[in-house]
Amino acid sequence: MKKQIKSLSVAFAATLLLGACASPSKTANESSANTETSSVSVGTSDTAKTLVYGTGSYGVGMSDAGLNPHEDYSGWSCVRYGVGETLFRLNENIELVPWLADSYKFVDDNTLEVVIKDGINFSSGRKLDAAAAKECFEDLIAVHDRAPKDMKISEIKADGQTLTFITTEPNPALINFLAEPYSALIDMKTGVDANKNVSGTGPYKATAISDTEIDLTSRDDYWDGNVAKTNIKVKSVTDGDTLTMGLQSGELDAVYGLPYASYPLFENDNYNINSAATSRAFFLQLNFNNDLFQDKNIRSAIAMAIDKDGFVNVLLGGHGKVANGPFPMQDGDSLNYSFSPDKSKELLGAAGWSDSDNDGYVDKDGKNFEINFLTYPGRSELPVLAQSIQSNLKDIGIKVNINSTENYLEVMKDSKAWDILASAMVTNPTGNKAYFFDMTSLSDSPKNRGHYSNAELDELAKTLSTTFDSAKRDELAEQMSDILVDDCGFIFVSHLQMSLVSKKNVKGLTPMPSDYYEFSKDLVIE
Repeated sequence: MKKQIKSLSVAFAATLLLGACASPSKTANESSANTETSSVSVGTSDTAKTLVYGTGSYGVGMSDAGLNPHEDYSGWSCVRYGVGETLFRLNENIELVPWLADSYKFVDDNTLEVVIKDGINFSSGRKLDAAAAKECFEDLIAVHDRAPKDMKISEIKADGQTLTFITTEPNPALINFLAEPYSALIDMKTGVDANKNVSGTGPYKATAISDTEIDLTSRDDYWDGNVAKTNIKVKSVTDGDTLTMGLQSGELDAVYGLPYASYPLFENDNYNINSAATSRAFFLQLNFNNDLFQDKNIRSAIAMAIDKDGFVNVLLGGHGKVANGPFPMQDGDSLNYSFSPDKSKELLGAAGWSDSDNDGYVDKDGKNFEINFLTYPGRSELPVLAQSIQSNLKDIGIKVNINSTENYLEVMKDSKAWDILASAMVTNPTGNKAYFFDMTSLSDSPKNRGHYSNAELDELAKTLSTTFDSAKRDELAEQMSDILVDDCGFIFVSHLQMSLVSKKNVKGLTPMPSDYYEFSKDLVIE
């Protein structure tokens, strides 16, 4: 099996490198802590240098084009590129800490009081006070597709720098949702212009925006200290070979989303490679409308046939970590459903599937075991994962037909058009482990693509939603993870190591475990 994985890896690497060479208890504590120029008025410095940044994680296909945090997933772009900031954020130790907030406390189960730091202005010049924040959150709740359900806010009050949230029910995760990128604070008096530009509190402001590019310039009035005079052009580059060649030729100064086969090209003194482990998981959702997947033997057979170690260490070049659940495991934690093709074949046999005609595929009632595997190319790892799993499942006699398309959401509308969906998601972006389950794996989850349902999981989620004690919340999340893994409701393959590659003269480009803080005040091109 290892030989097959390595052969597959060589094929992928050869393809990528050829392309590159061809065209060179309740918490009541207080805590301290088509491009067109947009209508937001900005200026640029004549002395500022320009950094050109290429990424595969911006654009219409990623649902994050523009900088309006109140639209789809554009909050990620707003925060990632240093335009907007949130009241709370995760630090480098994956701890939730106040950011624009100075302090906070739960007054009671339904009331959260947040004191906003004084002396902060939007890039428009308007002061950030509680009234400005209230306007922003009220618009968010009115127009966003997820925020109202997440936050459960019934009323917001503003008094000076004190912002008070009153919820319809106890919501211990509210401060976590206030760290969500969609909670980035923007000046609603300036509003959102036709090009989806906004005025935020971050170290940068946008001067031009399109679906494929963003032009940024550093602010000279940033509240958290001096910002190096830098102009930044963000360019959407979905092809990994193009990213590789752009960095080699000097057209790009820094990139995110390189093909894994390309990293060795930049492991020298001319480049920086900055990495951070994240909770971004690559996982499979099974379509439970397919009667085959009602049989746990089938689900388990597929789970044990996948060579996770080969995928991470060979195909990803070690830029990740084997996953056994939605959240990264600690070294020494036990693994379930370890790689075992022989055991997979036994389970298929127990379910009545065998290769009766010796054609290499198991069959039952005269029909081969054949599944349609759906994914999308927006994350370069996913098509590679699809081909890896195709090879793995062929080894146990299952035929896999791959459909990798940006139109995957449309394909999924026909429940007979797909059997397994491979996707990627940051499972713990703000320290709230309930987020993954709420979004994907409960009976009523909005992104439960395969219609998985587990009554025990649903009940634990209800308990988690009203539990304030952080240790108890972690314990409940661990129980829920164990249930999901044991039931093979989802199959988790790996977690991503986020790596940013830049020329040697680029300093301060540091990835964060949250997977979205990239452009800070310390970013500079020398």
